[in-house]
This record gives sequence, structure tokens and C-alpha cells, in this order.
Amino acid sequence: MNKERARHKTRQIKLGSLFIGGAAPISIQSMTNTLTADVKSTLRQIKALQAAGCEIIRVAVLDEADANAIKQISKNCSLPLVADIHFDYKLALLSIANGVDGLRINPGNIGSTNKVRQVVSAAKDKGIPIRIGVNSGSLPKTILSSYGVTAEGLVEAALEHVRILEKLKFHEIKLSVKASSVPLMIESYRILANLCDYPLHLGVTEAGTEYMGTVKSAVAIGTLLCEGIGDTIRVSLTADPIREVYAAKAILKTLGLIKGLDIVSCPTCGRTKINLIDLANKVEAALQPWSEVPITVAVMGCVVNGPGEAKEADFGIAGGSGEGLLFANGEIVGKVPESALVSELVRLIQTKYPL
Repeated sequence: MNKERARHKTRQIKLGSLFIGGAAPISIQSMTNTLTADVKSTLRQIKALQAAGCEIIRVAVLDEADANAIKQISKNCSLPLVADIHFDYKLALLSIANGVDGLRINPGNIGSTNKVRQVVSAAKDKGIPIRIGVNSGSLPKTILSSYGVTAEGLVEAALEHVRILEKLKFHEIKLSVKASSVPLMIESYRILANLCDYPLHLGVTEAGTEYMGTVKSAVAIGTLLCEGIGDTIRVSLTADPIREVYAAKAILKTLGLIKGLDIVSCPTCGRTKINLIDLANKVEAALQPWSEVPITVAVMGCVVNGPGEAKEADFGIAGGSGEGLLFANGEIVGKVPESALVSELVRLIQTKYPL
């Protein structure tokens, strides 16, 4: 992808210890769904998300209890921590004082210029960036009356907030213009990318359940990443946040933006004499310990075409009738009973890539 189209040039900001934008790798973020004030539960979920591959974590700050919990959470969290705040500038100030690494707050929604200035001043002092996040479902009335729910409207809403911060000489900004409509989301980011050089956070808002939300996000986020647009991503799902991280990693792996295990498998057909669906699922589960290893593993349904069609895979299995072939680098290395295919594949991989 990167060879075909250069990445959109954005300025670089720092969120905690993580660089965003510029030449920095595209980062994966998610959001906890615990009560932030419940420090123990929130930290438990953060650690699970980090283990799954999350690189930025966002928590909702609804009141003072949540903002005060930031102090304990930030002390025990090694991921960059972002406070998600709407309307209340005091919660932003309290979150900053308690050690948050970043804010998601729209300056145009928090009141007077003096209130915005206080937040910006505190953020400057601590080196904290601000993400401006505009969603198609919550555009201001002034934008709706002038533009309607359009890409131009989303972009103008974002830039209105940007201008407020720029007047205060604040430029540690990240932007998002999310929509639940995939075409609208794509168009909005394309326009925004041509108008500014701030890092862009990609996502489809209210994407839906795990299945449809993943499909929508893969199409929308994947399209923009293929065009070189995007610096961070979140796959928003009505599901366990860990599923968001897995989906985001899959998108980045598919585009070659991160390295790791790639399992390819053929569709079933009349030649298949093995339970290929079950076999592929077992292989996927068994190889999770190698998820960060940059290898391709093929699961093929028949011995006639399997090794040939998957000749570029590092390892693979091809099912037969009650048995199957093991192959490596396109060459057959053994024939084993169906019941031993997965265990022998694992043994073969373990030999070359011991954990």
C-alpha cells in the first residue's frame, strides 16, 4: 500500500510516550465501558485491552468522581490515557491535574473564551494534546442550517473548533470527523485531509454489532488507509472492547501496516473431504501464541490443489479424506491423520519459531 501511495503528511504530536502523526506508526485505540470511578474494574479492562494490542485507551469522564479516579488509573496504566469529556471545562481541568495524557473535548462546547483559555493553558503546561471529535449525529444547529448532514458540514464543524484553539496558539491537536454512514465518513476525511495537516483519528461512529460494525469499519478505515489518510484508528463496536482491538489489528495486518500471523484458508467446495470450517477455526485458536510472528499459514480444503495454491505460505495443511498433508514453503513435508493435523502443524511451527 505504502509503495503505491505516500501517506498523507501530518504534523506529529505526542500523547504520553506515544508519537502520533508524521512518520509514526498508525496506532490502535479503544475505550473502556466500565464506570471510570470504579478504578479496579477500569484498570482490569485496560490491562486486558493492552494485552490484546490496544495502544491508546480512552475513558469517559462524566463527573468529579470519574475525574478524580484518573489519579489512580494513570499511576497504574502504562498506556496513554485520554479523558473523554463533553461540555464541562472543570472536568477537563481536574483530569489534567490528576495526570491524564490527553483530552477529547470540543472547545466550542465548553463555554466562554475564558473557560477554553483555562483548559488550553493547563494542557500547554502539561504537554497534553486535545482531540476534536465531530460526529454526524450531533452537529450544531448552525452547521445543520447551513450545510445539513454533509461532509462539508462535518469538516466545517471540526475546523470551527480548530480555529478556537489556534487563536490561543495551541496546535497539539488531533481531529476526527466520524459518521455512521461509510460514504459520508470517507468523503469527510478526504476533504479534511486536504485542508489541514493535523493528525487524523479514523472511525465509523455507531458502526453497529460486531459483525456489521467490523464490515463497515474495515471498508471505511481500510479505504482511507489505502489512500494514505489516517494516524490512529478505532473500530467502534457494540461488543466487548477487546473485539474492537482485534478488528483494528486485522485491518492493519491486511493492509501490511503491521506485521504478524496471517492465516489464509480456502472456501469450501465439492472437493472438500474434511471439516474445513472446524479445521480453520482450530488452527486460528491454536496459533494465537504466534500472533505477533510475521508468518503466513494456509488451511486448504483438498490435497489436489492445496499446496500449489498456497505455495507462498510459510506453513500449511491440506485436508484429504481422513488425512491431510503438511507443507512448508510450498513443499509437502508429511502426511498425517486428520485428527493430528492441527497438533502436527503447531509442532512444525514450534520447531522453527519456538516460543
